[in-house]
Amino acid sequence: MNRSLVKKSTLPLAGALVGIPSAALAGEAVAEVAGAAVLYVANNTWMLVATFLVFIMHLGFASLEAGLTRSKNTVNILFKNTAIVAIGLLTYAVMGFNLMYPGEFSIAGFFGFSGFGIGVSPENMMVAGDDGVGIYTYWTDFIFQAMFAATAATIVSGAVAERVKLHSFLIFSVIYVALVYPWVGSWKWGGGWLDTMGFYDFAGSTLVHSVGGWAALAGVLLLGPRLGKYVGNSIKPIMGHNMPLATIGVFLLWLGWFGFNGGSVLSADPVAVSFVFVTTCLAAAAGVVGASALSWLVQKKPDLSMALNGCLAGLVGITAGADVVGVMDSILIGFLAGLLVVAAVLLLDRLRIDDPVGAISVHLVCGVWGTLAVGIFSAEHSLLTQLIGVVAYGVTCFVAAFVLFFLLKVTIGIRVDEEEEMRGLDVGEHGMEAYAGFEINNV
Repeated sequence: MNRSLVKKSTLPLAGALVGIPSAALAGEAVAEVAGAAVLYVANNTWMLVATFLVFIMHLGFASLEAGLTRSKNTVNILFKNTAIVAIGLLTYAVMGFNLMYPGEFSIAGFFGFSGFGIGVSPENMMVAGDDGVGIYTYWTDFIFQAMFAATAATIVSGAVAERVKLHSFLIFSVIYVALVYPWVGSWKWGGGWLDTMGFYDFAGSTLVHSVGGWAALAGVLLLGPRLGKYVGNSIKPIMGHNMPLATIGVFLLWLGWFGFNGGSVLSADPVAVSFVFVTTCLAAAAGVVGASALSWLVQKKPDLSMALNGCLAGLVGITAGADVVGVMDSILIGFLAGLLVVAAVLLLDRLRIDDPVGAISVHLVCGVWGTLAVGIFSAEHSLLTQLIGVVAYGVTCFVAAFVLFFLLKVTIGIRVDEEEEMRGLDVGEHGMEAYAGFEINNV
């Protein structure tokens, strides 16, 4: 189902919901309207439940990032993840929703904007499917999509952790989430040029995860590595301070992904939703196995952080094609994503690209893989078209993010000074500690 099908409805169902007496309708018409009304309520309820689940993912991201970084930066991590949710929701209400779903494009499916704000009357307003039957309300459509908007900036947060200036990061997040994410999102989900071409991304391997991943890569390249990470020719591991918290974060994300992917069915269709649940869950499990096996083989010991990122890798990898690939194919996609995330983490370290939580490896590398996998495992979609989409998003998002971070770097700066980084951003940026009164090794 196309996410761009937002329109005013003048259906009998709409009339029934705003007060036309059922007695005015007779026989089969009454039964038809009643059945459609029940379906409408079921669809709308499921979409709201999916929205709750996607919201919980932000707690998962916050827990994961805090756990995989040092305790002296915990307050900073939590503050950023809280602010990002607010930024995503507000910017999406002000302009993002109408930029992502403009209705009509002024430049050949490349750009469109239907105005500021979401002040549309809910009367006779619903999302309608191809058959004209109401699916869910306009407001449900907005809030579900708004939860996705904040996720792209959350991905950036983890990659630039422990050395980015808070105000610079927040400025970047506002601009990127308000302008770049919804603009490029309109190319597919808004019915733009990539949608016309046949590019497919069910729930956002590229449109959400790679969009955030490209921005994360740009930020990390301009920031540079954390102090002490690379010394001479050696790579010094900087361990996270709370692996139980990181594990809780991943399980919250796994739970939330049932809403992320399951909600992207855009209805409560029992067959479609349950199928997506299965492919999503199996890909995550296969990602854990793949990442655990390869990291154990390479590092000679089982690495929990790799297993956790393997789970996320499988989830990101299946997100583009969860509804169009086979069940057994989803296992292979997740397993290969688990292998890729380990290889990417090790390669980025070799290249001295410091990503404290593995966000680039998970969201960018596996987002690209998942998008291409649609063209490999689904006969209905072209690998070439998928590749064109990946390149288009990659070039646009990386360049946009690089320019934004670069302008911030040469004006107000994007990295804290050496003394503040060593002391920790919690005290330097916030004047407080996450674990006041406890002695914790922050080296």
